Amino acid sequence: MNLVDLRSDTITRPTPQMRDAMASAAVGDDVFGDDPTVNELQARAADLLGKEAALFVPSGTMANQVAIRTHTEPGDEIIVESGSHIFLYEGGGFAALSGVSAHCVPGERGVLSAQQVAAAIRPPGGLSHFPNTSLVCLENTANRGGGAVYPQETVAAIAGVARDAGLRLHLDGARVFNASVALGLPVAEVVAPFDSVSFCLSKGLGCPVGSLLVGRRAFVDRAHRFRKMFGGGMRQAGILAAAGLFALDHNIERMAVDHARARRMAEAFDALPGYAVDLGAVQSNMVYVDVAGTGLDGDAFVAALVERGIQAHATGATELRLVFHLDVDEAGVERTLAAFSELAA
Repeated sequence: MNLVDLRSDTITRPTPQMRDAMASAAVGDDVFGDDPTVNELQARAADLLGKEAALFVPSGTMANQVAIRTHTEPGDEIIVESGSHIFLYEGGGFAALSGVSAHCVPGERGVLSAQQVAAAIRPPGGLSHFPNTSLVCLENTANRGGGAVYPQETVAAIAGVARDAGLRLHLDGARVFNASVALGLPVAEVVAPFDSVSFCLSKGLGCPVGSLLVGRRAFVDRAHRFRKMFGGGMRQAGILAAAGLFALDHNIERMAVDHARARRMAEAFDALPGYAVDLGAVQSNMVYVDVAGTGLDGDAFVAALVERGIQAHATGATELRLVFHLDVDEAGVERTLAAFSELAA
């Protein structure tokens, strides 16, 4: 029996059509800038997000870390949400690679307010005691917030605060296409207030590897040096870029199916005895569910799911995360619901 794998949208496998696109890709040497498929992907990404230029990198973490290094100088401070990917899940790269500190602000479901950002900016002067606040980093969708989506008016207000204070604004948009689909807005409109944006090809878009960093031409030119410094220079990377081009053509609008399935499962779990779901946080393709009422802890519940052909990820003592993606079909959704029903209190 094949497992229904809900641990992450990173576990998607390239479809036969995507593999065909990869196999037939024209390639060059991307370090020299002459891989035609990489160049096409970068141009397509920049145009799609309404920015001047883009840079293809191996991972979302590298995209974020290159952005931080490009926007800041050692000794600066960045403002991040306390549960953000940049702070929790990137190995302390902001400190090790860019020499900056992080001012962590707890948001609501991972979403910061303009007032919180304004309060976190270090005041000028201060006898040189304070680091220099130079960059604000948001995450949309907010993973640890349950896949919550930033309201556009909130982003606009934060952008105004950043602009008035002379700060740059970066978006960790690993799942920004999920946000775009959830909001019903073109992705270029979603990211318009940001100076730079990273997005992953290897999550809901279904590619095996790769991310893009987009922004102004001068920003990307400077970022190119840090990509090389961080080990991100690739050679015949058009094989990977071809997957990205295929994904941008075929795998964006279908995310609405993942969102609908996540919502359906969240409501079903919340109606069963032993489970608790913050339904307000279920805004995209993720469901965080507390299983404490079943009498099992997170690890034991995961083990019980595996016995029933389901894989999930324990994110806390009694909390699980389930992520819906293009490799989970309707039959997998029904199997998941059956397993949770069987394990209900």
